[in-house]
Amino acid sequence: MNTFKKLSLPVLLISLYGCGSDNDPKMVEVVTPPPPPPAMTYSFAVSVTNLTHAQPLSPIGLALHQEGQFWKTGQSASVALETMAESGDNSALLAQDIVLALASDSAPLMPGNQIELMLDTTQLENIKLSLVTMMVNTNDGFSGLNAIDVSQLAVGDLLSFRTVAYDAGTETNSEMAGTIPGPADGGEGFNSEREDRDFVRLHSGVVGIDDGLSSSVLNSDHKFDNPLMAITITRMQ
Repeated sequence: MNTFKKLSLPVLLISLYGCGSDNDPKMVEVVTPPPPPPAMTYSFAVSVTNLTHAQPLSPIGLALHQEGQFWKTGQSASVALETMAESGDNSALLAQDIVLALASDSAPLMPGNQIELMLDTTQLENIKLSLVTMMVNTNDGFSGLNAIDVSQLAVGDLLSFRTVAYDAGTETNSEMAGTIPGPADGGEGFNSEREDRDFVRLHSGVVGIDDGLSSSVLNSDHKFDNPLMAITITRMQ
């Protein structure tokens, strides 16, 4: 009598699968790690008002950085600062290796006018903000903020400043025709020659033809008192 019994199909398949050799391929589960979270962005709004009577300010330049300063009183100006203070061109200052984020207006800030610029960064630790501009109806006068710590500002917090006038010490304040780049003269900007003292200091102000400097192309309208600018820095996010 034949004792072979017909196996059902499911039982047969299970039996065959279980008889596979050790060389049979095994299924490997591939786990894809989740993408990293996006970097946090920190934003600052900077409002600038020109408080002078007749001193247009060169395009306002802003920078965020974690180290360094843009100038030091009593020390020689860098070539980048000299260029900005004599011609209003801030590009070399903003291109420094220490700069993490930058912004610049495209037009001079006229007396009585106000602008607002934005700066974004993904780094907040030890972050500092600097601002630079030239008084264009001077030989090498400039103003701004130098390495202001904004790392501790919470969202919505603000800092307010009034700035003073500095002399880059790179060009004599002759006020002569051909030496002032602003609308009072339309003279040359950057010149690599430097005056003897060659150090950054507070600006002594404009003399002008009305007060006895007969060779000056400036007049009493171009005089200025400190402060030159009103600035507000606000942490936006």
